[in-house]
Amino acid sequence: MNTLLDTLDYFSFIFLELVVLFLSISTVISLILQYVPREKFGRYLSGRSGYLMAALLGSITPFCACSTIPLTLGLLNAGVAIGPILTFVLVSPLLNPIIVGMVWTLMGGKACLIYFFACFFSAMAGGWLMKLFHAERYVRRFAEPGTNCCSGEEASEPVVPATFRDKLKKAFSDAYGDLQRVLIYLIVGTAVGALIYGYIPQEWIVSLAGPENRFAIPLAALVGVPLYIRAESAIPIGLALVQKGMSLGAVIALIIGGAGMAIPEMSMLLSLFQMRIVAAIVALIFFTAVIGGYLFDVLLIGL
Repeated sequence: MNTLLDTLDYFSFIFLELVVLFLSISTVISLILQYVPREKFGRYLSGRSGYLMAALLGSITPFCACSTIPLTLGLLNAGVAIGPILTFVLVSPLLNPIIVGMVWTLMGGKACLIYFFACFFSAMAGGWLMKLFHAERYVRRFAEPGTNCCSGEEASEPVVPATFRDKLKKAFSDAYGDLQRVLIYLIVGTAVGALIYGYIPQEWIVSLAGPENRFAIPLAALVGVPLYIRAESAIPIGLALVQKGMSLGAVIALIIGGAGMAIPEMSMLLSLFQMRIVAAIVALIFFTAVIGGYLFDVLLIGL
């Protein structure tokens, strides 16, 4: 009975915390985006600091795959160089404010900083490498812009309210709509995490992915890449695994691999890029997961 109560308490606390965090951060970002139109993003990425701006853009925009792909297409049509574009594609699913905020809240400030910089600089390096190998040769030119991939309808220009109060209302409404789309992932992820927390033997977790297993991190990255775990699901699951004895580095590798390789996004990327680029993106996410995992295990001990 105590195990069941502990499991329910874990689920209730983590779920409510994630919902409040999601709504708060999404509202703030939606409000900011009403003051900075998305059509200006392309100009920001065309200068000498394109890679840095692309990484910053990906890290401040809470875009799902359905939002990342149309923006990527818009950047391609605007003539932005392939390197910054792929930096944005790499960093966007890993460093949006919702994920960063969840990592900070659930794993601590030091863990959040390591996670942020590992993903940030890996994405910049990955975009630079793709440019070095002339990845623009493998860009498809027949994808049509202006379609909302979530509904299949033609996208229209969003109407921005005139007053701050109306902007705030719209921002919260957008955040609530985003929450509805990811709510099932939050529920499932938190439920799985609660079950792990309450019922999986700690000794079993430690033996497979504890700090003493040198191969725990690459194994976790390999599992995460094809698994496709939404970050909203992966973070509560990872928190439960950490509390059961799994190394923090292995959990981070699982989160990076799963969140970075969203299967719907990869399939949509194939409409923009040939298989070579998509395969390279998968490989870059895997190496980012492995490097990030080892950085966690090494640096967190020294900080």
